[in-house]
Amino acid sequence: MNDTRDRILEVALTVLGEDPDAGMGEIASAAGVVRRTVYGHFPSRLELVRTLTGRAVTEITAVLTEVDTSDTAADAAWAEFITRLWPVAHRYRVLVALRRGEYGEEIHSLLGPIDDLLANLVQRGQHTGAFAHHLPPAILSQLAYSAVFTIADHTLSTEPPDPRPATITTLLMLGVPEPRALTLVGGHPNPPHPKLITGQNLHNDR
Repeated sequence: MNDTRDRILEVALTVLGEDPDAGMGEIASAAGVVRRTVYGHFPSRLELVRTLTGRAVTEITAVLTEVDTSDTAADAAWAEFITRLWPVAHRYRVLVALRRGEYGEEIHSLLGPIDDLLANLVQRGQHTGAFAHHLPPAILSQLAYSAVFTIADHTLSTEPPDPRPATITTLLMLGVPEPRALTLVGGHPNPPHPKLITGQNLHNDR
């Protein structure tokens, strides 16, 4: 029964990732079971979404608590967190779409513990000068964290792409200087195209 339940959850991630409005019947068909079997494990679509969110929270919390240690600089901890979070965010990117819909309040509530952990990390970074102070830590952390899932939501490939663009984006949002952000991710994610001509290039060519 556990194997069937796990298969339904995995299939649901794929089906909902392609169509967030997909129903239980479509999930059952993709999983190779009848609707009654799906409802036997998940009495409602809300319960299915709640379970998926709970799994995401467990995985994300495990990553965050492992990288956010007192002897690690806040910006380095954040960079490591986003890098390791990226495959998880890519996998659960459907939660972005579901959070905007009828299950938004439920998903928001389940993500509460992660929100608190991220706010504490950003607050620590603000205290040490690693992060900017233009917004309260709870808001700033949410903006940066949400950006990861927004980027993942627009990535439709089967395999998660390079995590560095998302990591750099969030570091810049937190107020980390670009040179430091690039150092934390180990270099620029996409070297400039050799044929790219900037305004300065045009000026120099004249």
